[in-house]
Amino acid sequence: MRRRRLCYGACALALIACGLLLRFYRSRLPALVGEYAPDAVWAMMVYAFCGLLLDRAPARHAACALCLCYAIEISQLYHAPWIDALRAHPLGHMVLGQGFLWSDLACYSAGVALAFGIDLLLRRHCAHKKQPA
Repeated sequence: MRRRRLCYGACALALIACGLLLRFYRSRLPALVGEYAPDAVWAMMVYAFCGLLLDRAPARHAACALCLCYAIEISQLYHAPWIDALRAHPLGHMVLGQGFLWSDLACYSAGVALAFGIDLLLRRHCAHKKQPA
C-alpha cells in the first residue's frame, strides 16, 4: 500500500514538472502540442493525486479525476470578484484556469484515459512479474 502511494506521488510530481515545462516551452512546440498537451498532462496529474488518496480501484481514480477536472472547468463559467482574484494569482491560474473551453474537456478526457491505460498496463505487468515461473 505504501509503495503504491509513493509511486502515485512520484508520478504526480513528475507530471507537475512536465506540465510546467510544457507551459514554459509552449511557443517552441508544435501548435497542437503546445495548445492541448498541458491540459492533458494536468488531468493525468489529477489522476495521480486521486490514486494517491483513494483505494486501489483505477476506475475510481479515473471517475474522480474526470469529475474534478470537469468541475474546475465548469467553475470557470462563474465570475465573482473573490474567485477571479484567486484566478489572477499565478498558482490560482494554474489550478483554477481562466476561461471555459470545450476543448479543455476533451483534453482532460484524453489525459485521464491515458493515465488510466498506463495504470492498468503497469498493474498487469507487476501482477505478471509476481506470478511464479
